[in-house]
Amino acid sequence: MDLSFLLERLPEPWVLALGGLLVGVAFGAFAQQSRFCLRAASLEFARGRVGDRLPIWLLVFSTALLGTQALVSLGEVQAEEARQLASPQSLSGALLGGLMFGAGMVMARGCASRLLVLSATGNLRALLSGLVFAVMAQASLRGLLRPLRESLAGLWTTGDIGGNDLLVHLGLSTGGAFAIGGVWALAGVFYAWRSRMGLWRLCAAVGAGAAIPLAWWFTSAMARQAFDPVQVEAVTFTGPSADTLMLLLSPPGEILDFDIGLVPGVFLGSFLAAWFSRELVLQGFEGGRSMARYMAGAALMGFGGMLAGGCAVGAGVTGASVFAVTAWITLAAIWLAAGITDRLIGGEGRANP
Repeated sequence: MDLSFLLERLPEPWVLALGGLLVGVAFGAFAQQSRFCLRAASLEFARGRVGDRLPIWLLVFSTALLGTQALVSLGEVQAEEARQLASPQSLSGALLGGLMFGAGMVMARGCASRLLVLSATGNLRALLSGLVFAVMAQASLRGLLRPLRESLAGLWTTGDIGGNDLLVHLGLSTGGAFAIGGVWALAGVFYAWRSRMGLWRLCAAVGAGAAIPLAWWFTSAMARQAFDPVQVEAVTFTGPSADTLMLLLSPPGEILDFDIGLVPGVFLGSFLAAWFSRELVLQGFEGGRSMARYMAGAALMGFGGMLAGGCAVGAGVTGASVFAVTAWITLAAIWLAAGITDRLIGGEGRANP
């Protein structure tokens, strides 16, 4: 699609931020309505009691994967230009960061995207946890924790295995990618049917997943048509949360981009969806011990997500949709750590946020 109409009337950074805002609104609204949450899905799987959260995650994941690969096959998305594939990535960071993130999301009772969505509906626990997450992400990206992150990330990289493209390593074509995505989609549909999921929630899950290829398409189109270089990317929350926090704390004049529009867009979309469905409810902490666990979990997620190069959505859905090896490692590590942490902390992490 030609974006020249917008590019002729608005500065390129504003078009990028507007695109991020619109993608964020769509993702936030559909994620709020579907109750999309990797933490809840992973705990259902770990406990062997599948309810309605695992099929939601499977539908979001498979929609993102199939939609992205469809656009890649049509030439609309240049996956090779994405950060995950265009530059060396950290295998050690994916593994260690994924384990930290998985443990942290159980402790904080929600991953980064879920905390942002819940914050918009009036959950003050999620709001404070999200702020801690953003501060830790910024400290890991450019602050005090940067040397530690870089030393851990440098232990083992994709340069040691010949690249980060999983399809190349497996010797698969786009057809193989579609087959893998189809298996996940069938699993999602089966478990959705078994849990008697309502049609609207099923559609909302597909809508949340569709926001990922939409973001890939938009940033790819901008990369082709904009005068200045544009990073091909999609939905992620670790880096954008840190950048949004710094934009709020810095003097006006900071450069706008896709990430800057994304986080406010998700918040706005979640708020509007909760407002129209009359689900805005103020919620707070239940005690000091609970608050300490939330803060520790959010801190683990902030550092772990930055170390892994993405969060439960950024690596676990967005990165996986372009078959980045590190994204699949991060995703597996998150699921593993979530199950172990749930066993260790028992009932403290079992209630839904």
